[in-house]
Amino acid sequence: MTTPTQELSNVGVSIWLDDLSRDRIQSGSLESLIANRNVVGVTTNPTIFASALATGQTYGAQMAELAAAGASVTDAVFAATTDDVAAACDIFRPIYDRTKGQDGRVSIEVEPTLAFDAPATIAQAKDLFARVGRENVMIKIPATKEGLGAITAVLAEGISVNVTLIFSLERHGEVIDAYLAGLEKAAANGHDLSTIHSVASFFVSRVDTEIDKRLTAIGTDEALALKSQAGVANARLAYELFEEKFSSDRAKALLAAGANRQRPLWASTGVKDPSLPDTLYVTELAVDDTVNTMPEKTLEATFDHAPVHGDAVHGSYDEARATLASIEAQGISIVEVTTLLEREGVDKFIVSWNELLDIVTAAMESSR
Repeated sequence: MTTPTQELSNVGVSIWLDDLSRDRIQSGSLESLIANRNVVGVTTNPTIFASALATGQTYGAQMAELAAAGASVTDAVFAATTDDVAAACDIFRPIYDRTKGQDGRVSIEVEPTLAFDAPATIAQAKDLFARVGRENVMIKIPATKEGLGAITAVLAEGISVNVTLIFSLERHGEVIDAYLAGLEKAAANGHDLSTIHSVASFFVSRVDTEIDKRLTAIGTDEALALKSQAGVANARLAYELFEEKFSSDRAKALLAAGANRQRPLWASTGVKDPSLPDTLYVTELAVDDTVNTMPEKTLEATFDHAPVHGDAVHGSYDEARATLASIEAQGISIVEVTTLLEREGVDKFIVSWNELLDIVTAAMESSR
């Protein structure tokens, strides 16, 4: 009997787990999800690692060693997280080889405090790539204005990049342009374009959360009828933009030279509103040549009961444009919302980063 996660994979959606911990690696949980839930990659962020180190029982020995060696807290964070990512990369290596680098990927993010500092982002991205030491690692870089140049520069070094915190169509277009520019520079630098991959992480549920709050405040029947529609509509139009951009002469020339398309990755796919179907941002965004990165709760719900009905995106673009136009007609600016969400997204990761530093500081001190 075919499971919903297999059906989703058959549509052309790569399922990546939005979680990682040493406990999950050492317990065999990650390998089980690969075998039984069609998981073919992993994404991480500072929030995930803060939770892993706060609750995990397997970091104590390493923290003690690092404390005894006089490591700084930041170095200890990078030692623990890059070790986890390297171990996960090894587990996913067969998938990476089988898919020629498209999947079998594990993402690790540059320090979020660098989101507005391109030179520092570039330097740390190269350092993280070297520290992990696995070709199937992906370096996550936030899609801030400053991050765009960093994305191009890192790709030019032949390093695969996961571009994160994309909320607006405008920024998604700029990210694709930054990717194409990076490929052009990589080719000029003598890199094999076929080995360079990238995903554009387009956030979904956070858009609904913010817009629904504003629609609720308006409170009319017309406004309330538009709730929980913006996130999917926005993401579907991001896929349309992806198709348009990679049909350009510029993109076609790179693809002919062996380059890969920068797949959209649906992020923030856990449902925040309990009144909504818990697989909404999975089934309604099912379409070929995409990634859906899911927290485990969403993954299990998808496996258990997701109504996968094939391609849910093609043919939806006019309806999606009408939905966003109706929301704008209520006096809600999509541009204002997505700008706010980008800034908040960076701020939230900085808070998690600081929590991670505090957790590691406490762990190192307790081991002395």
